[in-house]
Amino acid sequence: MRLAAKILSTCLGLGYFPVAPGTATSVVAVLCYFFIPILHDPLLLLSLVLLSTAVGVWSGTLMEAEFGEDPSIVTIDELAGQWLALAFLPVGWLPALLSLVFFRYFDIAKPGPVDALQRFPGGWGIMADDLLAGLFANFSVQALLGMLTFFHLWPFL
Repeated sequence: MRLAAKILSTCLGLGYFPVAPGTATSVVAVLCYFFIPILHDPLLLLSLVLLSTAVGVWSGTLMEAEFGEDPSIVTIDELAGQWLALAFLPVGWLPALLSLVFFRYFDIAKPGPVDALQRFPGGWGIMADDLLAGLFANFSVQALLGMLTFFHLWPFL
């Protein structure tokens, strides 16, 4: 069970990336979304977010027991959060890039409630803050694209 938890919680080893493993996993999540068209279906993407959340809570709890609180090698939370940031966005390079930038901002800066959620115990804390960061990122991109549309700049970018 511990081996399965390690493999899944590190997103097949991405968590061992030597520099910024969370960012590396977020970039891979965006690339998968961009190049695997079936992931453009928001309901499928939300289903994968729910599945990765369940797996992340389970595996994150086991990983914390072995490696301490919120180990940096656990990156399934970035996968789930980034996919949530992409859900229901128009498909294109600008929305994908904006979702990555906003998600990484909210995940790293951890404003207010994002920071509070990471204090939940075990895998819940690992996953919850990234899911809220993904939701904030999604809303931010939706708002920015709405403003660009209002000023007739989107979808021309």
